[in-house]
Amino acid sequence: MKIQKIETNVRRKYFLHKTENLTLSTIDHPIESNKININPEYKYQKIIGFGGAFTESTGYAINQTKTETAKKIVEEYFSSRGINYTLCRLPIGSCDFSLKSYSYSNKKDLSDFTINKDKNYILPTIKLAQQQNKNIKFLSSPWSPPAFMKDNNNLYHGGKLLKEYKNKWAEYLVKYVKAYQVEGINIDYMTIQNEPNATQTWESCRYTAQKEADLLRHYLFPTFKQNNLNTKFLIWDHNKDSLLERTIDCLIANGALEYVAGIAFHWYTGSHFQNLNLIHNLFPDKLLIHTEGCTGYSKFKPKDELFNAEMYAKEIIGDLNNGVNGFIDWNMVLQYNGGPNHKQNYCNSPIMINKNNSDYIKTPAFYYIGHFSKYIKPHSQRIHLSTFTEDILATAFKNDDNSLIVVLFNKNNFNIEYNFCYQNYIFHDNLDSHAIVTLIINGV
Repeated sequence: MKIQKIETNVRRKYFLHKTENLTLSTIDHPIESNKININPEYKYQKIIGFGGAFTESTGYAINQTKTETAKKIVEEYFSSRGINYTLCRLPIGSCDFSLKSYSYSNKKDLSDFTINKDKNYILPTIKLAQQQNKNIKFLSSPWSPPAFMKDNNNLYHGGKLLKEYKNKWAEYLVKYVKAYQVEGINIDYMTIQNEPNATQTWESCRYTAQKEADLLRHYLFPTFKQNNLNTKFLIWDHNKDSLLERTIDCLIANGALEYVAGIAFHWYTGSHFQNLNLIHNLFPDKLLIHTEGCTGYSKFKPKDELFNAEMYAKEIIGDLNNGVNGFIDWNMVLQYNGGPNHKQNYCNSPIMINKNNSDYIKTPAFYYIGHFSKYIKPHSQRIHLSTFTEDILATAFKNDDNSLIVVLFNKNNFNIEYNFCYQNYIFHDNLDSHAIVTLIINGV
């Protein structure tokens, strides 16, 4: 039985470096030490996909390069030669990573509704991606209703949706989904509100669990149903620290259980994998999707790209091992300064355009995400894995083609020898310090 090894090791300058035709040897005596076991017969959640966000800033940054360079960047993300993104997020209207603020309508009867602003940078970039993969799934999130619908009459600074505009807001979102359908883009999922517990200096709007459940039950769900739209709704779309309380409050205390397809979350206040695990066990039929995470310039270590990449590995493995069905990064591409951002809330992205827009740089995070997105395919199912040490973070999946995918990550300053065991086969190897490896076993 053969095994492929894919390795990213910044010190060795390996980036998704492939070693093929390695051999899984037959075990002729019991192995008792340094074992990593997989058991494909024990299966857990299925995967929807991995991807990033089509913000206006991403589309703009790509558009500033030459046409050939833009196409190449999109291929890096969406082709089978690249890292095979299959699940992506879209802002509904503007967000902080837009050139400036905008809504699709500014009239109370919505007679001026148009998505023409998205046709400048967002839609052309999506269509380039669809040329590489026509099966991309899309999740959309609003940052704010139009200002006239809010109690503070402002896209910024939180505020709340006025009761008298709940129906119009539902109609507005239906118009958005239908307009995107005309462009050949189906909105598979929608969150009720991006970060509903945050008052930001950019586009934001606040909802309690009761208000979020009420909007979904009495306005969004019935309006979408009346219009024969199949978009599925996810709640929360905010940080993991409050994920448990918000989910129970929204689904159980406020009766939204039957209307919710899943729960969306971000990583900005820490890992909180235990919350994911408990929610997955309490609501096993609900999706769990990571919808946003990045290494911002205001925190983390913006100049330590390996640290940033390893943060992705730790989060993705922890999420997957606790029941998560999909992982969406934030901006896919930004300019060299971490923008544009109309509120100067700059951050990193896995691909950055250089200062004169002549080329781009793939940061280590691009490759680290690729260890998952490129090889763990949609519809794959997580399988049981056990490791001999907490110094190796690991997860394992079985794809529809019966290939087995194992991702191993060594977050330490020392190398670790291991024996990978599957049935009566063994593969002995050394996992370098600060390296991530994907093992692919075919012919199972």
